[in-house]
Amino acid sequence: MTQQLPQVPSTEPELSGVRNFRDVGGLPTTDGRSVRFGRLFRSGHLAHATEEDAAFLTTLGLHTVFDFRNHADRKVEGPDVELPGVRNVNIPLNDPADGKEFWKLVSGGELDQLREALGNGKAADRMSDSYRKMIVERTAEHSRILHSMAEDSIPALMHCAAGKDRAGLSIAISLLAVGVEREAVEADYLKSNDPHRRYKVRRSSTSADAMSPEVMELLSPLFDARLEYIRAAFDTIELTWGTVDDYLSQGLKLSPETRERLRGHLLDGQ
Repeated sequence: MTQQLPQVPSTEPELSGVRNFRDVGGLPTTDGRSVRFGRLFRSGHLAHATEEDAAFLTTLGLHTVFDFRNHADRKVEGPDVELPGVRNVNIPLNDPADGKEFWKLVSGGELDQLREALGNGKAADRMSDSYRKMIVERTAEHSRILHSMAEDSIPALMHCAAGKDRAGLSIAISLLAVGVEREAVEADYLKSNDPHRRYKVRRSSTSADAMSPEVMELLSPLFDARLEYIRAAFDTIELTWGTVDDYLSQGLKLSPETRERLRGHLLDGQ
């Protein structure tokens, strides 16, 4: 029996406690179809959602919220708000120990330390490398996400902390799996740079230049959504598996039948 889904407008709501929320509906596929509205959403974490935010999210008819934060993230930000009747699935896409000292430096390091750690392209290189690692080291997790959506998890919302990197890559993989055009995937990814969506940088340093223009410029690559990052992931898929189809079938163990179920759930009619 086909579930009756709520009619969700393509316009974005103003959520005060949730950053980077959007519906990926409307994105075109290579065969002339498009992603249905009201099926797949993305955002930053839901830990600070207000009552009004939660009330709106409840209207989406969500089946599952995929939370890609690790234990350390959840300890700092808190658990997601409870949404009635919604299943919460935590699938960490990076280890709490990964870069622990680095992110401590980002938060509290002084200018000279930041110059040494982030200057001369080091910050952007680190981000590109993290995308490559998520592709080759998190195949089991991404396989679980796609298989879950093919079975019973839609409508779904995917989020991490800022909704940019871990959620951004998972959304990109999901869209590629149903045949969304690469350019459309990249365009959606870059929307995370919009001022009202960006993660708010907070620093524990109390020095006079803690939030100076130079510090913000050094930190910027860590909080940007850049084409070079998502393309590093795409290039890694091709270097490792040859094609996206082989990545999906060999790396993520998606059968043609599973992909077709996923397309049936996420795409509009022929």
